[in-house]
Amino acid sequence: MGPILMLGAGRMGGALIAGWRRAAAFPMDRLMIRDPQAGPEAMAAVAEGAVLDPAPEAIAAARIVILAVKPQIWREAVGGLAAGLSPEAVIISVAAGVGSGAISEAFGGRAVARIMPTTAAAIGQGTASLFATHSHAAAAARDLFSSVGAVVELADEELMHAATAVSGSAPAYLYAFVEALEAAGVAAGLEASVARSLARSTLTGAAALLAEGQAEPAELRRQVTSPGGTTQAALEVLMGADGLGPLLEKAVAAAARRSRELGG
Repeated sequence: MGPILMLGAGRMGGALIAGWRRAAAFPMDRLMIRDPQAGPEAMAAVAEGAVLDPAPEAIAAARIVILAVKPQIWREAVGGLAAGLSPEAVIISVAAGVGSGAISEAFGGRAVARIMPTTAAAIGQGTASLFATHSHAAAAARDLFSSVGAVVELADEELMHAATAVSGSAPAYLYAFVEALEAAGVAAGLEASVARSLARSTLTGAAALLAEGQAEPAELRRQVTSPGGTTQAALEVLMGADGLGPLLEKAVAAAARRSRELGG
């Protein structure tokens, strides 16, 4: 794996750096970072040999460029960078909604892979949706991101919007659910600390059981739902006409719509 140039080391970029360091995916002296406000993960990488704000001649050595800035400022971040890059450089974009055609054009026609990871990459448990029209760009992205979690490849770039809504944005849905469950526990009479411990440990345990892959979610749900019991009473609310199904469908549609808007 050749030298890597990372444009942006904010929340997502920092999570990726943390995951690569944790997995020892590559020596940190192969990493160059451009970010005017580099965070702690970027600085930890610098302490291990990464270069912050490299000189133009160093950038020319990059064989992989990771575009990890907010989609609203990606053109500003790219600037006049393309002229100084090697023709062999592959672009891997994490910018939500921004099409590979626009990115390739901004980088002088270079091969592009689009990927939408999750911040759990920081602990090696990320999930990344991948689309690329060039096999070598796909291979480069797969190699980098499989070291920090699962990689799911998409056959159609249009599906990146849905993948962003179902995966890239979904950790926030879960965190919002946990917040709401804790608050509901307090409303039911539990102390805040007790509601916090019960909600978090129960959901992480359920997620671990789901990850074992021995049963489908519907089967796991049935296993803990006794007819006429407390769980069924709750599910009649959650799975009702205005419950989780319709609500999540609207949420995913809204996120996918926003992904399209960000791409212009």
